[in-house]
Amino acid sequence: MIDIRLIREQPELVKENIKKKFQEDKLSLVDEVAALDKEAREVQQEADDLRRKRNELSKQIGGLMKEGKKEEAEKIKEEVAAFAKRLEELEEKEPQIAEKIREIMLVIPQIIDPSVPVGKDDTENVEIERFGEPKVPDFEIPYHTEIMEKLSGIDMEAAGRVAGNGFYYLTGDIARLHSAVLSYARDFMIDRGFTYCIPPFMIHGNVVEGVMSFPEMDAMMYKIEGEDLYLIGTSEHSMIGRFKDQILNEEQLPQTLTSYSPCFRKEKGAHGIEERGVYRIHQFEKQEMIVVCRPEESPVWYDRLWQNTVDFFRSLDIPVRTLECCSGDLADLKVKSCDVEAWSPRQKKYFEVGSCSNLGDAQARRLKIRVRGEKTNTLPHTLNNTVVAPPRMLIAFLENNLNADGSVNIPKALQPYMGGKERISA
Repeated sequence: MIDIRLIREQPELVKENIKKKFQEDKLSLVDEVAALDKEAREVQQEADDLRRKRNELSKQIGGLMKEGKKEEAEKIKEEVAAFAKRLEELEEKEPQIAEKIREIMLVIPQIIDPSVPVGKDDTENVEIERFGEPKVPDFEIPYHTEIMEKLSGIDMEAAGRVAGNGFYYLTGDIARLHSAVLSYARDFMIDRGFTYCIPPFMIHGNVVEGVMSFPEMDAMMYKIEGEDLYLIGTSEHSMIGRFKDQILNEEQLPQTLTSYSPCFRKEKGAHGIEERGVYRIHQFEKQEMIVVCRPEESPVWYDRLWQNTVDFFRSLDIPVRTLECCSGDLADLKVKSCDVEAWSPRQKKYFEVGSCSNLGDAQARRLKIRVRGEKTNTLPHTLNNTVVAPPRMLIAFLENNLNADGSVNIPKALQPYMGGKERISA
């Protein structure tokens, strides 16, 4: 949610930003908010004037009664009663207008960073840099579920009977590998100075509204029937929600946190053949990193966060690249975002394994998080990034570490978490 002052003082800037995001249907909302805001201030001014006059007249009534001028006092009482009726109308109108403004402001996108490339959708995202040499072995690489099945590591058929499509059983060394990756990711981030957290896996609706846009919410969140609770789609939601309605001292920043959680997602819409198996599923686990910082520090933290993910994947011998998200591919709360994509030797292309986002002050404004210091009273910036999200990451891991005989090499960094194993074999 942007600052209402931008619409008052720079409406054309807000409209230009909407055009860059190819959301022309929202242009009229800027004028609508401007008109409502003008009306809200006029209503507030009239209400304040009436309260002031009422107080002045009330004092006069008291004075007249003391002087025995009862008739004059009664006339002023009638005037005060008329003020009261109008004031009641205005006081009823104020929250109604404020709610209308808030509803629209939640839909107007955040002002994107000037460095973001302009483009309509993810096909116009821009590659930034590659890390590691992508290789294709001289033997055929099976689909990832076939690799897992040969290692007795997955049962999707049984999961389908138990929970339906989009679920799985992981077993044996593949299940152990899954847990090992998460444990390694936890320690990797702790070694980089982040505080480890396990957050609530359910959050209230007002927290959901504070951390994401309505289209994202509809496409992602599962609601608990009959309760004001939603299953989280990522731990960022409950981690940022932790600071809701809080005033942080400057000395408390930056907050650098790494969190583990299961994640639950509807994954609405049809996806391509390459997104079957365990690529898009309704339940998975993830290690996340979250930063709450001073506004001037967020660009530096943004670069640190995506670099952490690159370094993590490179420590496991997986080639990756970073991809700058264009304006049309940014969610409405994001100022800037990039994807980290891992190399798939089977597909001979990269695919997304993580996303790093700077949300500016959008979440802080929605959740009423403030920073206070000797000379500061402002909104902090919030950032988040994926460390690792198995089992999707396992696809890249298995393909890049697969041997011709079907066995899978375990990189040195991960071997302590696999009981010293150097290889998984059938």
